[in-house]
Amino acid sequence: MHFADELIKKIKTTSPICVGLDPRYEQIPMHIQQDAPTPGAAFFEFNKGIIDAVHDIVPIVKPQVAFYEMLGLDGLAALSRTIQYAQDKGLMVLLDAKRNDIGSTAEAYANAYLDTEGDFVSDALTVTPYLGLDGIKPFVDKCDKNGKGLFILCKTSNPSSGDIQDQKVIEKDLNLYELMGQLIDTWGADLIGKEGYTSIGAVVGATYPDQAKQLRKLMPNSIFLVPGYGAQGGGAADVKPCFNKDGFGAIVNSSRGIIFAYEKSSAHTSEQYGDAAREAVVKMKEDLESVL
Repeated sequence: MHFADELIKKIKTTSPICVGLDPRYEQIPMHIQQDAPTPGAAFFEFNKGIIDAVHDIVPIVKPQVAFYEMLGLDGLAALSRTIQYAQDKGLMVLLDAKRNDIGSTAEAYANAYLDTEGDFVSDALTVTPYLGLDGIKPFVDKCDKNGKGLFILCKTSNPSSGDIQDQKVIEKDLNLYELMGQLIDTWGADLIGKEGYTSIGAVVGATYPDQAKQLRKLMPNSIFLVPGYGAQGGGAADVKPCFNKDGFGAIVNSSRGIIFAYEKSSAHTSEQYGDAAREAVVKMKEDLESVL
């Protein structure tokens, strides 16, 4: 499998939407809390309902590791079961762990998340790039060997990202995020698939459309993972610059706006949280299609 080719193939029959599986125990419907023996079991049962509701209309889901780690072994068991269940339902899984290190430690992270077998093995992983190529190459090598994907932080959606990412690199006459975009483009150059996209992608926030437009020019073959849509303030018009003219090149993430859509729905009860999530995905798809 080539990660980018497989993702584009799935997008063509579903949507460019990534559903973030970031469960918060206090927001999980009470009937699940009451029936589950542990919080981790509640996480998994909740995730199952979301996956069952959206697996045929999105290509990929993104569990954020932190929400599971805070429950200890109980949460990690829920994460492992969620990954397996999602893949069994035909979804790709992007593990949002933002790992980074060098040498044997980076290789260990890559083995944990991007190998062919293991409790947390996924289709793709998020990583941070500020140790340079030494901290990226072990992950890229694993992607090349096993057909996996990588999303490298580039221009993130949080308000203070500019404190670092917008700083000027005087010798290059570039902002730091632009330099990072050039590096990501270089790091992924050897992993371009038949669809024209590399398996080494970038994280580019919806809240900075002008910067996204510039990065799209610098990384024409990279798939962008786009956080910041919905709850963080980004709309369809903001994410448009993340896409190429072919209508591909990005997956737009929404977490709270989908998985907890039932909380703001007058048409769905908490027992119908899956139906509310599906409706939220359909509306999001229509919103994106209006600008693409």
